[in-house]
Amino acid sequence: MTTTAQMLYVWLRLEWRGPQANNNGSIALSVRQAAERLGVSRNTAARAFQELQAKGFLFLTKAARLGVGGLARCSEFELTEITMPHSEQRLGRRLYKEWKPGHDFPAHKVMANNPCGANRKTKPCHQNEDSNVVKMMTSARGTSSK
Repeated sequence: MTTTAQMLYVWLRLEWRGPQANNNGSIALSVRQAAERLGVSRNTAARAFQELQAKGFLFLTKAARLGVGGLARCSEFELTEITMPHSEQRLGRRLYKEWKPGHDFPAHKVMANNPCGANRKTKPCHQNEDSNVVKMMTSARGTSSK
Protein backbone atom coordinates (compact mmCIF):
# COMPACT_ATOMS: atom_id res chain seq x y z
CA MET A 1 0.00 0.00 0.00
CA THR A 2 1.29 3.49 -0.79
CA THR A 3 2.46 5.77 1.99
CA THR A 4 -0.25 8.28 1.06
CA ALA A 5 -2.96 5.66 1.65
CA GLN A 6 -1.32 4.66 4.94
CA MET A 7 -1.28 8.26 6.16
CA LEU A 8 -4.84 8.84 4.97
CA TYR A 9 -5.95 5.90 7.09
CA VAL A 10 -4.38 7.56 10.14
CA TRP A 11 -6.33 10.78 9.43
CA LEU A 12 -9.55 8.81 8.98
CA ARG A 13 -8.92 6.99 12.23
CA LEU A 14 -8.51 10.37 13.96
CA GLU A 15 -12.01 11.30 12.72
CA TRP A 16 -13.47 8.36 14.68
CA ARG A 17 -14.88 9.61 18.00
CA GLY A 18 -14.19 6.47 20.03
CA PRO A 19 -16.33 3.61 21.32
CA GLN A 20 -18.59 5.78 23.51
CA ALA A 21 -19.65 8.12 20.67
CA ASN A 22 -19.13 5.63 17.85
CA ASN A 23 -19.49 7.42 14.51
CA ASN A 24 -18.14 4.58 12.39
CA GLY A 25 -20.09 4.43 9.16
CA SER A 26 -20.49 8.21 9.14
CA ILE A 27 -16.82 9.22 9.21
CA ALA A 28 -16.60 12.18 6.86
CA LEU A 29 -13.41 13.47 5.28
CA SER A 30 -13.47 15.08 1.85
CA VAL A 31 -10.82 14.61 -0.80
CA ARG A 32 -9.92 18.30 -0.54
CA GLN A 33 -9.53 18.10 3.24
CA ALA A 34 -7.43 14.95 2.93
CA ALA A 35 -5.23 16.54 0.26
CA GLU A 36 -4.64 19.57 2.47
CA ARG A 37 -3.84 17.48 5.56
CA LEU A 38 -1.53 15.13 3.67
CA GLY A 39 0.15 17.86 1.62
CA VAL A 40 -0.62 16.16 -1.70
CA SER A 41 -2.75 16.96 -4.74
CA ARG A 42 -6.49 16.17 -4.83
CA ASN A 43 -5.90 13.45 -7.42
CA THR A 44 -3.34 11.74 -5.17
CA ALA A 45 -5.72 11.94 -2.20
CA ALA A 46 -8.56 10.51 -4.33
CA ARG A 47 -6.34 7.60 -5.39
CA ALA A 48 -5.52 6.95 -1.71
CA PHE A 49 -9.26 6.74 -0.88
CA GLN A 50 -9.72 4.30 -3.77
CA GLU A 51 -6.76 2.20 -2.65
CA LEU A 52 -8.08 1.91 0.92
CA GLN A 53 -11.46 0.82 -0.44
CA ALA A 54 -9.91 -1.67 -2.87
CA LYS A 55 -7.86 -3.30 -0.10
CA GLY A 56 -10.84 -3.53 2.30
CA PHE A 57 -9.76 -1.02 4.94
CA LEU A 58 -12.48 1.45 4.03
CA PHE A 59 -16.10 1.03 2.91
CA LEU A 60 -18.24 3.78 1.42
CA THR A 61 -21.56 4.16 3.28
CA LYS A 62 -22.80 7.41 1.67
CA ALA A 63 -21.55 8.92 -1.56
CA ALA A 64 -20.76 12.62 -1.89
CA ARG A 65 -23.65 14.73 -3.06
CA LEU A 66 -24.61 18.25 -3.98
CA GLY A 67 -28.00 19.25 -2.63
CA VAL A 68 -30.66 21.29 -4.36
CA GLY A 69 -29.79 24.33 -2.27
CA GLY A 70 -26.12 24.06 -3.29
CA LEU A 71 -24.97 22.56 0.02
CA ALA A 72 -22.37 19.88 -0.74
CA ARG A 73 -21.75 16.88 1.52
CA CYS A 74 -18.62 14.77 1.37
CA SER A 75 -18.61 10.98 1.33
CA GLU A 76 -19.05 9.04 4.56
CA PHE A 77 -17.04 5.92 5.30
CA GLU A 78 -16.83 2.90 7.55
CA LEU A 79 -13.46 1.77 8.90
CA THR A 80 -13.80 -1.98 8.58
CA GLU A 81 -11.61 -2.78 11.58
CA ILE A 82 -13.95 -0.92 13.97
CA THR A 83 -17.34 -2.15 15.09
CA MET A 84 -20.33 -0.31 13.64
CA PRO A 85 -22.66 1.42 16.13
CA HIS A 86 -25.49 -0.81 17.41
CA SER A 87 -23.83 -3.90 15.94
CA GLU A 88 -24.00 -7.32 17.54
CA GLN A 89 -20.44 -8.13 16.48
CA ARG A 90 -17.63 -7.46 18.89
CA LEU A 91 -15.19 -6.70 16.07
CA GLY A 92 -15.55 -4.90 12.76
CA ARG A 93 -15.99 -6.64 9.41
CA ARG A 94 -12.23 -6.57 8.72
CA LEU A 95 -12.59 -6.93 4.97
CA TYR A 96 -8.84 -6.46 4.51
CA LYS A 97 -8.28 -9.99 5.80
CA GLU A 98 -10.21 -11.34 2.78
CA TRP A 99 -8.23 -9.29 0.24
CA LYS A 100 -5.98 -11.16 -2.18
CA PRO A 101 -3.67 -9.75 -4.87
CA GLY A 102 -5.65 -9.19 -8.05
CA HIS A 103 -8.99 -9.46 -6.23
CA ASP A 104 -9.67 -5.89 -5.13
CA PHE A 105 -12.93 -4.83 -3.53
CA PRO A 106 -15.07 -2.38 -5.54
CA ALA A 107 -13.91 1.20 -5.00
CA HIS A 108 -16.12 4.24 -5.46
CA LYS A 109 -14.60 6.70 -7.91
CA VAL A 110 -14.59 10.23 -6.57
CA MET A 111 -16.12 12.61 -9.10
CA ALA A 112 -15.56 16.34 -9.30
CA ASN A 113 -18.46 18.46 -8.08
CA ASN A 114 -17.79 20.96 -10.85
CA PRO A 115 -17.12 19.06 -14.09
CA CYS A 116 -17.18 22.31 -16.10
CA GLY A 117 -14.08 23.62 -14.36
CA ALA A 118 -13.47 26.98 -12.76
CA ASN A 119 -15.39 29.77 -14.45
CA ARG A 120 -16.55 27.31 -17.14
CA LYS A 121 -13.15 27.47 -18.89
CA THR A 122 -13.08 23.79 -19.78
CA LYS A 123 -15.67 21.54 -21.36
CA PRO A 124 -17.36 18.89 -19.20
CA CYS A 125 -16.51 15.24 -19.72
CA HIS A 126 -19.55 13.47 -21.15
CA GLN A 127 -17.97 10.14 -22.04
CA ASN A 128 -19.52 8.43 -19.00
CA GLU A 129 -23.06 9.73 -19.55
CA ASP A 130 -25.74 7.99 -21.57
CA SER A 131 -27.78 11.09 -22.34
CA ASN A 132 -27.50 13.37 -25.34
CA VAL A 133 -25.56 16.58 -24.94
CA VAL A 134 -27.19 19.72 -26.23
CA LYS A 135 -25.04 22.80 -26.45
CA MET A 136 -26.97 26.01 -25.95
CA MET A 137 -25.43 29.43 -26.12
CA THR A 138 -26.85 32.82 -25.38
CA SER A 139 -25.61 36.02 -26.81
CA ALA A 140 -23.96 38.35 -24.35
CA ARG A 141 -24.47 41.29 -26.71
CA GLY A 142 -27.75 43.11 -26.68
CA THR A 143 -29.39 44.12 -29.91
CA SER A 144 -29.91 47.76 -30.47
CA SER A 145 -32.61 49.17 -32.68
CA LYS A 146 -31.83 52.18 -34.83
